[in-house]
Amino acid sequence: MSIIGTKLKPFKTTAYYQGKFVDVSDADVLGKWGVFFFYPADFTFVCPTELSDLDDKYAELQAMGVEVYSVSTDTHFVHKGWADTTDTIGKITYYMLGDPSHVITHNFENMRYEDGQAVGVADRGTFVVDPDGTIQLVEITPEGVGRNAEELVRKIKAAKYWREHPGQVCPAKWEEGDATLAPSIDLVGKI
Repeated sequence: MSIIGTKLKPFKTTAYYQGKFVDVSDADVLGKWGVFFFYPADFTFVCPTELSDLDDKYAELQAMGVEVYSVSTDTHFVHKGWADTTDTIGKITYYMLGDPSHVITHNFENMRYEDGQAVGVADRGTFVVDPDGTIQLVEITPEGVGRNAEELVRKIKAAKYWREHPGQVCPAKWEEGDATLAPSIDLVGKI
Protein backbone atom coordinates (compact mmCIF):
# COMPACT_ATOMS: atom_id res chain seq x y z
CA MET A 1 0.00 0.00 0.00
CA SER A 2 1.34 3.42 -0.95
CA ILE A 3 1.80 6.14 1.64
CA ILE A 4 1.01 8.87 -0.90
CA GLY A 5 -2.02 10.75 0.43
CA THR A 6 -1.41 9.73 4.04
CA LYS A 7 -0.65 12.14 6.85
CA LEU A 8 2.70 12.88 8.44
CA LYS A 9 3.01 10.90 11.67
CA PRO A 10 4.20 12.41 14.97
CA PHE A 11 7.92 12.59 15.67
CA LYS A 12 10.35 14.61 17.73
CA THR A 13 14.11 14.57 17.26
CA THR A 14 17.28 16.62 17.42
CA ALA A 15 18.84 18.01 14.29
CA TYR A 16 22.16 19.52 13.38
CA TYR A 17 21.32 22.84 11.74
CA GLN A 18 23.73 25.60 10.78
CA GLY A 19 26.24 24.80 13.52
CA LYS A 20 23.70 24.16 16.30
CA PHE A 21 21.61 21.36 17.76
CA VAL A 22 17.88 22.13 17.49
CA ASP A 23 14.71 20.22 18.26
CA VAL A 24 12.42 19.42 15.33
CA SER A 25 8.98 17.81 15.43
CA ASP A 26 6.12 17.09 13.08
CA ALA A 27 4.48 20.31 14.30
CA ASP A 28 7.39 22.31 12.86
CA VAL A 29 6.70 20.90 9.39
CA LEU A 30 3.01 21.80 9.16
CA GLY A 31 2.04 24.99 7.34
CA LYS A 32 4.70 24.75 4.64
CA TRP A 33 5.99 22.25 2.12
CA GLY A 34 8.60 19.87 3.47
CA VAL A 35 11.13 17.52 1.89
CA PHE A 36 12.26 14.51 3.93
CA PHE A 37 15.45 13.36 2.22
CA PHE A 38 16.48 9.99 3.68
CA TYR A 39 19.91 8.52 3.10
CA PRO A 40 21.53 5.35 4.50
CA ALA A 41 24.41 6.72 6.58
CA ASP A 42 26.90 9.49 7.26
CA PHE A 43 30.52 9.05 6.13
CA THR A 44 29.51 7.12 3.01
CA PHE A 45 29.88 7.57 -0.75
CA VAL A 46 26.76 8.41 -2.80
CA CYS A 47 25.12 10.19 0.15
CA PRO A 48 27.43 13.23 0.30
CA THR A 49 27.03 13.83 -3.44
CA GLU A 50 23.24 13.87 -3.04
CA LEU A 51 23.26 16.04 0.07
CA SER A 52 25.56 18.57 -1.61
CA ASP A 53 23.40 18.61 -4.76
CA LEU A 54 20.32 19.25 -2.63
CA ASP A 55 22.06 22.07 -0.76
CA ASP A 56 22.79 23.70 -4.12
CA LYS A 57 19.00 23.96 -4.61
CA TYR A 58 18.15 24.86 -0.99
CA ALA A 59 17.83 28.64 -1.54
CA GLU A 60 15.50 28.04 -4.50
CA LEU A 61 13.41 25.61 -2.46
CA GLN A 62 13.18 28.05 0.45
CA ALA A 63 12.05 30.80 -1.96
CA MET A 64 9.24 28.39 -2.98
CA GLY A 65 8.17 27.96 0.66
CA VAL A 66 9.80 24.53 1.02
CA GLU A 67 11.88 23.38 4.00
CA VAL A 68 14.37 20.52 3.71
CA TYR A 69 15.05 17.83 6.32
CA SER A 70 17.71 15.27 5.54
CA VAL A 71 17.33 12.13 7.65
CA SER A 72 19.56 9.20 8.50
CA THR A 73 19.48 6.81 11.43
CA ASP A 74 22.70 8.41 12.69
CA THR A 75 22.58 10.80 15.66
CA HIS A 76 22.82 14.58 15.49
CA PHE A 77 26.31 14.22 17.01
CA VAL A 78 27.43 12.11 14.05
CA HIS A 79 25.97 14.71 11.65
CA LYS A 80 28.06 17.40 13.37
CA GLY A 81 31.18 15.23 13.24
CA TRP A 82 30.65 14.62 9.53
CA ALA A 83 30.12 18.35 8.88
CA ASP A 84 33.22 19.22 10.89
CA THR A 85 35.46 16.80 9.00
CA THR A 86 34.09 16.89 5.44
CA ASP A 87 33.96 20.09 3.36
CA THR A 88 31.10 18.75 1.22
CA ILE A 89 28.89 18.23 4.28
CA GLY A 90 30.20 21.26 6.17
CA LYS A 91 28.54 23.56 3.61
CA ILE A 92 25.03 22.13 4.15
CA THR A 93 22.57 24.73 5.42
CA TYR A 94 19.34 22.71 5.81
CA TYR A 95 18.27 20.53 8.76
CA MET A 96 20.07 17.21 9.26
CA LEU A 97 17.72 15.14 11.43
CA GLY A 98 19.07 12.38 13.63
CA ASP A 99 16.87 9.29 13.81
CA PRO A 100 18.69 6.78 16.04
CA SER A 101 15.34 5.50 17.38
CA HIS A 102 14.18 4.86 13.77
CA VAL A 103 10.81 6.51 14.50
CA ILE A 104 10.91 8.86 11.49
CA THR A 105 12.27 6.17 9.17
CA HIS A 106 9.47 3.79 10.21
CA ASN A 107 6.87 6.59 9.98
CA PHE A 108 7.73 6.95 6.30
CA GLU A 109 7.96 3.16 5.81
CA ASN A 110 11.51 3.70 4.58
CA MET A 111 13.56 1.27 6.70
CA ARG A 112 15.87 -1.01 4.72
CA TYR A 113 15.20 -4.73 5.12
CA GLU A 114 17.31 -7.74 4.19
CA ASP A 115 15.90 -11.24 4.47
CA GLY A 116 12.82 -9.83 6.20
CA GLN A 117 14.85 -8.11 8.95
CA ALA A 118 15.39 -4.36 9.46
CA VAL A 119 19.08 -3.56 9.08
CA GLY A 120 19.03 -0.25 10.95
CA VAL A 121 19.49 2.15 8.04
CA ALA A 122 17.08 4.08 5.85
CA ASP A 123 16.58 3.46 2.18
CA ARG A 124 17.53 6.25 -0.21
CA GLY A 125 14.09 7.89 -0.22
CA THR A 126 12.58 11.32 -0.83
CA PHE A 127 9.17 12.28 0.53
CA VAL A 128 7.44 15.61 -0.13
CA VAL A 129 4.81 16.71 2.38
CA ASP A 130 2.33 19.51 1.65
CA PRO A 131 1.40 22.25 4.16
CA ASP A 132 -1.45 20.10 5.52
CA GLY A 133 1.00 17.30 6.37
CA THR A 134 -0.11 15.05 3.49
CA ILE A 135 2.56 13.06 1.67
CA GLN A 136 2.34 14.07 -1.99
CA LEU A 137 5.51 12.71 -3.64
CA VAL A 138 7.66 9.65 -3.01
CA GLU A 139 10.87 8.52 -4.70
CA ILE A 140 12.96 5.57 -3.54
CA THR A 141 16.10 4.48 -5.33
CA PRO A 142 18.45 1.55 -4.76
CA GLU A 143 21.71 1.91 -2.84
CA GLY A 144 23.86 2.75 -5.85
CA VAL A 145 21.57 5.26 -7.59
CA GLY A 146 21.82 8.90 -6.53
CA ARG A 147 18.99 11.39 -6.86
CA ASN A 148 18.82 14.67 -8.79
CA ALA A 149 17.81 17.81 -6.85
CA GLU A 150 16.91 19.68 -10.03
CA GLU A 151 14.30 17.03 -10.84
CA LEU A 152 13.03 17.21 -7.27
CA VAL A 153 12.51 20.98 -7.65
CA ARG A 154 10.57 20.37 -10.88
CA LYS A 155 8.34 17.78 -9.21
CA ILE A 156 7.62 20.08 -6.26
CA LYS A 157 6.68 22.91 -8.62
CA ALA A 158 4.27 20.53 -10.36
CA ALA A 159 2.79 19.33 -7.05
CA LYS A 160 2.32 22.93 -5.88
CA TYR A 161 0.70 23.89 -9.19
CA TRP A 162 -1.64 20.89 -9.03
CA ARG A 163 -2.65 21.78 -5.46
CA GLU A 164 -3.27 25.44 -6.34
CA HIS A 165 -5.16 24.73 -9.59
CA PRO A 166 -7.85 22.09 -8.98
CA GLY A 167 -9.00 20.38 -12.16
CA GLN A 168 -5.63 20.75 -13.91
CA VAL A 169 -2.83 18.21 -14.10
CA CYS A 170 0.81 18.48 -15.16
CA PRO A 171 1.86 16.18 -18.02
CA ALA A 172 5.25 14.47 -18.41
CA LYS A 173 8.26 16.81 -18.40
CA TRP A 174 6.04 19.70 -17.30
CA GLU A 175 8.01 22.81 -16.41
CA GLU A 176 6.71 25.92 -14.70
CA GLY A 177 4.84 28.00 -17.30
CA ASP A 178 4.09 25.04 -19.60
CA ALA A 179 0.55 24.10 -20.58
CA THR A 180 -1.37 21.75 -18.30
CA LEU A 181 -4.25 19.41 -18.98
CA ALA A 182 -7.85 19.54 -17.76
CA PRO A 183 -9.02 15.91 -17.67
CA SER A 184 -12.53 15.37 -19.00
CA ILE A 185 -14.45 12.90 -21.10
CA ASP A 186 -13.79 15.12 -24.14
CA LEU A 187 -10.02 14.66 -23.68
CA VAL A 188 -10.14 10.84 -23.68
CA GLY A 189 -8.21 9.44 -26.66
CA LYS A 190 -7.06 12.86 -27.85
CA ILE A 191 -3.61 13.01 -26.24
